Amino acid sequence: MHMTSMVVFDMAGTTVDENNVVYKTLHAAIVNAGIPVSLDDVLLHGAGKEKLQAIKDVLASKHHKTTHAQEIYNYFIVALENAYQNLEVTPCANAETVFALLKKQEIKVVLNTGYNRATATGLLNKLNWIEGEDIDLLVTASDVSNNRPAPDMIEYAIKHFAITDPTTVIKVGDSAIDIEEGKNAGCGKTFGVTTGAQTREQIQVADPTAVVDDLLEILDKI
Repeated sequence: MHMTSMVVFDMAGTTVDENNVVYKTLHAAIVNAGIPVSLDDVLLHGAGKEKLQAIKDVLASKHHKTTHAQEIYNYFIVALENAYQNLEVTPCANAETVFALLKKQEIKVVLNTGYNRATATGLLNKLNWIEGEDIDLLVTASDVSNNRPAPDMIEYAIKHFAITDPTTVIKVGDSAIDIEEGKNAGCGKTFGVTTGAQTREQIQVADPTAVVDDLLEILDKI
């Protein structure tokens, strides 16, 4: 029995480098609706969340009514599809190395994301990551009822692999909400990584086990 049974990684900014295109596109969609917000506002209030919720939270933070959130979201989804078609997507530094080393130790590698399944699958295809080979499971916002910081996605993976003890599970992400999600699922450890949406200080608010600058660093800590 391994001390660690499974590591659940966030995608964009944690394992997948998409040049922050999601938040840039989300920002553009909100500004397009005539609401002045900065990219920093979007990252602070929207990072890691299911994207319609992210829009609502960014609007609320600026004391705007959220009545147009669905329209903004619909615009965002189309804009994101267009942006993705031409986007060079690469793995974050050492992500593939870490996956391979974990799998060698028979630790399950799971990706979870605030994206819907179509977007997430599109990303996997661009990276040539195959579910069941490079990673063991993909869980997306559209597979569960409640999104981060609710633990549903991690619980889905725990159930899928019939893991009995959630403290053997580790969550890794680039935003405070990833850390909250891991804690809510009862994960034994939570790691923040500074390669994505939020700064070390912003992630630290959620009190992770540690914040690292490179995924390789977590191997020593598990």
